[in-house]
Amino acid sequence: MDLFKLKAHGTDVKTEVIAGFTTFMAMLYIVPVNAAIMSASGMPYDAIVTATIFMTIFATVLNGLWSNTPIAMSVGMGLNAYFSFGLVKGMGIPWQTALGIVFLSGILYVVISLTPVRRWMIETIPMDIKRATSAGIGAFIAFIGLQQLKIIVDSPSTLVKLGDLGDTHVLIGLLGLALALFFSLKKIKGAFILSILVTTLIAWGIGIEKMPEHLFSMPASMMPITLELDIQSALTLTLVPVILIFLITDIFDTLGTLAGVGMRAKLFEERFSTPLQKTIEADAAATVISGLAGVSSTTAFIESAAGVEEGGRTGLTAVVTGLLFLLPLFLLPFFKAVPSNAIYPILVVVGALMFSELKHINYDDPAVKYAAFFIVLGMPLSYSITDGLLMGALVYVLIELFQGKWKAISPAMVILALMGLLVFFVL
Repeated sequence: MDLFKLKAHGTDVKTEVIAGFTTFMAMLYIVPVNAAIMSASGMPYDAIVTATIFMTIFATVLNGLWSNTPIAMSVGMGLNAYFSFGLVKGMGIPWQTALGIVFLSGILYVVISLTPVRRWMIETIPMDIKRATSAGIGAFIAFIGLQQLKIIVDSPSTLVKLGDLGDTHVLIGLLGLALALFFSLKKIKGAFILSILVTTLIAWGIGIEKMPEHLFSMPASMMPITLELDIQSALTLTLVPVILIFLITDIFDTLGTLAGVGMRAKLFEERFSTPLQKTIEADAAATVISGLAGVSSTTAFIESAAGVEEGGRTGLTAVVTGLLFLLPLFLLPFFKAVPSNAIYPILVVVGALMFSELKHINYDDPAVKYAAFFIVLGMPLSYSITDGLLMGALVYVLIELFQGKWKAISPAMVILALMGLLVFFVL
């Protein structure tokens, strides 16, 4: 175990194994949740389950071995919803082209992670814009969750309205939402997967969903979605902003998670320490493989904090977490029988957690205040992470110009604003 330098990190094998199991339980929910979200794009559910598990194992074990940090990785919440509901269903892009976008964003991510461009991107985009982006994505995925639960429905007169809360399926969704909130507030390990399990059992018990005839089976094939990406169709001027938004969002997600978990575990004492750089590199490499495997971008998971709280300090925690994901490969019948109203409450709760980033924003700066407003409202209302972020960038630059602070505008914000002009008024 000298590979992980356990003694130097003040830990041991038993502690790391327990930490790995804790992280596994905390993030197991991603398997049914990601499969439900991405299958909404028309991709086969069974293949997505296997691909999600494969990418979780690959990315998490890779990171554990490469960076020696206890950070687990899987398909990121937010971009998976944008993949299905924003790109495929919203813009009418085939899922094969959307996978091409994921792959190309991963290639750019690898290039950036190995060059000084990474540092330039991180330092020139204002922190408050990153926080607003996280909150906006939270609002976006929560909105999708509420829609899928039929708590919010469309209306010809007001665009949206409250759904029929007396409907049995809606009531089960509300119960799932209450359970997810309750278990999270009680800091129960595996709160999300527990809420999914309890809601599913209740739905089966009252007969509104059918129980599976058996719980176990051999893993489904990934072949229907693996290597099915269409890179050529993704390489169009119209989709360049989308590729860049996938890239930027993935970087924001990873850095935000690493900052939170790393601070608690004192993993990254320096801003650009070697473990931090290697974790970013592992995330970038995994995103490239994601596009090839047939799922949306991977990212570092905040649930890694659960393992850190149990004492996990090295890559052995991540390796244990990754290998434990071999177990759900054989639970496809169970995952297929999980009702959607047990799945989508998780999007609402995760969205609310991401929305809390707004409390850190400096609202005394008018440019930040108005940009944050347009980003957070723009993403759910335009049904697009891309449009919301570009709207916010345009407003940010405009307000700074109105204040005569053109020297304070960072190059990255100018580039995003110019992209906004191109997307909104030319393309």
